[in-house]
Amino acid sequence: MSDVRVRKLQEFIKQEVSQMLMRGLKDPRIGFTTITDVHVTGDLREATIYVSLFGSDKEKEDTLIALKHAAGHIRTELGKVLKLRHIPSITFDKDTSLDYSMHIESLLNEIKKDEEKN
Repeated sequence: MSDVRVRKLQEFIKQEVSQMLMRGLKDPRIGFTTITDVHVTGDLREATIYVSLFGSDKEKEDTLIALKHAAGHIRTELGKVLKLRHIPSITFDKDTSLDYSMHIESLLNEIKKDEEKN
């Protein structure tokens, strides 16, 4: 499949799923969530949606479970707007890049404080 087509589909899925989350899925377990990236396989059969979750650890886990539970509904809604023969199966995965960057920033701040003390 064309790399350009895959990238366009990834961006389209990202926008559509973000809109679905903003309009609100009717599951109260879904908290504040941001779609950070979408990866679609070259054959357009599978899509992994990376989400950034906010809240306590329990709220994050509940949100991820609720999103995984709603994957079928989201796939059905995507099927209504996508003009593809096969709609990709959807899996949700936690994007930890924000947590990692915050950890690196805190380490750099500690190093800076230690240098200022010496």
